[in-house]
Amino acid sequence: MRVIGIGDNVCDKYEHQKTMYPGGQALNFSIYARMLGVESAYIGVFGTDEVAQHVMAALDKYQVDRSRCRQYEGENGCARVTLVDGDRVFLGSNKGGVLRDHPIELGDVDLNYIKQFALCHTSNNSYMDSQLPRLKQAGISVSYDFSGQWVDAERVERVAPCIDYAFLSCGGAATQETAADICRMINGKGTGMVIATRGSEGAMLYDGTDFYTQPPKLVEAVDTLGAGDSFAAAFLLAWLKRKDRAEQDPSIRPAVLREALEQAAEFSSKTCLVYGAFGEGTAFEPMGKGEA
Repeated sequence: MRVIGIGDNVCDKYEHQKTMYPGGQALNFSIYARMLGVESAYIGVFGTDEVAQHVMAALDKYQVDRSRCRQYEGENGCARVTLVDGDRVFLGSNKGGVLRDHPIELGDVDLNYIKQFALCHTSNNSYMDSQLPRLKQAGISVSYDFSGQWVDAERVERVAPCIDYAFLSCGGAATQETAADICRMINGKGTGMVIATRGSEGAMLYDGTDFYTQPPKLVEAVDTLGAGDSFAAAFLLAWLKRKDRAEQDPSIRPAVLREALEQAAEFSSKTCLVYGAFGEGTAFEPMGKGEA
């Protein structure tokens, strides 16, 4: 099995540490897949600064194929981050840097390449929404991380019909019933499986018929950045490995989904024990409050 992340990459600049860590939802997915022993690739857009160099070095270290990536003169995506009691707090960003001005447009060569993979993962920060219909028409299985942008009705309308798996950050949802309603809504727009992560309340999955819940694996978190991305990656890989069997024998489907959620919670909890999405920090010098 091989999987691919397409879209955003950044360095998260921890100003209080003067350390920056590679990340980004699509890139994190590809790195986490390698950490879980699955071959992966990444398609994204890089700038020409030290941030880009550091992100590319991380991909190379984890042996993630980046042969279809693009590069343009300018700033790579980056974000300013701090921690409050172990929870990451974003202070600002450059909105993707060169990716914002040079969004990915998938040509036929790209699509033929992506068809080699069992699944493509992208996100609301990847400037990829316009390309989702092309992926769907090509018969490519797609997962999409809305983060908190499930509140954007227009985005849901255009994205949900084109994807197979939706991930939502619903930590702010008041109750489990509210989160369930959100999952039903997105499923009703055309997405096959919807997974809502709810922070310390755990996670919820809706497959259009049944709900499954997963309690969190509580740890003394040093940094929650990457927790949602690692949950998504671990769940998807565990599910994909047994998906065909579960579809051939529906009686085992509930057990397969519960086991995938359990593995996701376990892997996600370990992410909270390192700084950044997966470590690999390097020093940088903050330039002041105006810096992205």
